Amino acid sequence: MIEFILLVNRQGKVRLTRWYTTTSQKERAKITRQIVSQITHRGSKLCNVLEWQDKKIIYRKYASLYFIAGVSGYENELSILEALHHFVESLDKYFGNVCELDLIYNFHKAYFVLDEVFLGGVLLETSANVMEKKLEAQERMMEAAKAGLIDS
Repeated sequence: MIEFILLVNRQGKVRLTRWYTTTSQKERAKITRQIVSQITHRGSKLCNVLEWQDKKIIYRKYASLYFIAGVSGYENELSILEALHHFVESLDKYFGNVCELDLIYNFHKAYFVLDEVFLGGVLLETSANVMEKKLEAQERMMEAAKAGLIDS
């Protein structure tokens, strides 16, 4: 099971975070600080999987952002890497080549995409076409709410 997902820039600033386990805020900050410092200082030629405490930390760097997943020790690393890639593709389709500024100024949309891809730490939707239709429907609904056609 995925225990948490972090999106972090090269400087180590957290841009998006979702925890699927019960953890105190203090413990979350400590875990995030330790993991981010390890990952941002790793070389680009090193493996994308870390053994950390009783978890596996699986990450992938896209442009200036690190997509990090903390999973229980028995999870398949390649399936998690593929799920992260699917999440990035979904963000790309929604934002049109996603960048850090998209996550900063449209964080609510980024969380929507995250929640459509992962639910409770499990990959929910694997089809890129279905994801694209869901995101288009959400965008139409937001536009209708802005135009006053539906109550928000």
